[in-house]
Amino acid sequence: MKSNRSRAWVHAVLCGLGLAAAVSATGCQVSVSGQTLPSPWYTTDDVQYFPPAAEFKLSQEAAMMKAYNAEQQAQAR
Repeated sequence: MKSNRSRAWVHAVLCGLGLAAAVSATGCQVSVSGQTLPSPWYTTDDVQYFPPAAEFKLSQEAAMMKAYNAEQQAQAR
């Protein structure tokens, strides 16, 4: 009888430790008060780099339209 109780107790402790290990090993993002907190593995993630670009995406088109309007005004005079 004593053997079954101690076996059950050891089994429960091992299951608890296994569950605690599984929970602590999983890394997931958590949203707390509007903040997105990173997973514990964020330092090993591959980095995505987006080089800085112009704020106005259509700068070439705007320059062409400005040159065209200037040419039209020059021809009208």
